[in-house]
Amino acid sequence: MRVLVTGAGGLLAHSVLPELGAAGHEARAVGHAGLDVTRLDPFREVVASFKPDWIFHFAAHTRVDDCEADRDRAFAVNAAGSRNAALAARASGAALLAISSDYVFDGTARTPYREFDSARPLSVYGASKWAGEQAIREVGERFIVVRTAWLFGPGGGNFVDSILKKAASGEALRVVADQRGSPTYAPDLARGLRRLVERAEYGTYHVVSAGDASWHELAEAAVREAGQTVAVERIESAALGRPAPRPAYSVLDASWFAHATGEALPDWRDALRRHLGTRKETR
Repeated sequence: MRVLVTGAGGLLAHSVLPELGAAGHEARAVGHAGLDVTRLDPFREVVASFKPDWIFHFAAHTRVDDCEADRDRAFAVNAAGSRNAALAARASGAALLAISSDYVFDGTARTPYREFDSARPLSVYGASKWAGEQAIREVGERFIVVRTAWLFGPGGGNFVDSILKKAASGEALRVVADQRGSPTYAPDLARGLRRLVERAEYGTYHVVSAGDASWHELAEAAVREAGQTVAVERIESAALGRPAPRPAYSVLDASWFAHATGEALPDWRDALRRHLGTRKETR
């Protein structure tokens, strides 16, 4: 299987590329310098030159607060870019795997969100990701849309590593406790994505690590597992004064994914321990 991966410099691509290689698949990754996903013709040219069986579309504008300040850019990358990926895939006969977000939901639920629950994004970022999903469904032929959340892992900036860096420097930690979601380990997600495409399980799936947590619980677990003694103060989201509203509850139910592939992702706590082990080996 030949796979073209956009968003080459991102956290997820860092885990997906070796996962594909280990499984015997040929992958080519392109970053922004090699492909501006907001331009359709260059997208089609890159796809036509490689002739992939699958396009893994990871390129995205993920800085949630920055999206509030530049709505046009957010929709150009996350919505039009996803549409271009679907059009390029259709023109070449490739299938498409695209990544979406838990931020398409408004956070008013009290049980984990399912794939068929209504999307009501609160932020520009969430709205742009939802628009990207809709564009793929409108023009795509063979596609998988995966909603995931709260990624951490090797190879890119993420919440867990940021918290551990601050803890190691002795910096005071103040973390919101009124947002709850699904922390997800990028290497486990990469294996899940590979299983989905190898089985050609088209459709929309929630793919997250098992279990849920608040940001505060995730930070506290990371600090304790790393052997740090620094206190993690509980605060409310309003204390941070961020421009973009976040869903208070965005836990995702991944049971459809488990049914499609025969295996759920491991619990985020187990994944956190493995991530910390990888960090020690790297150092």
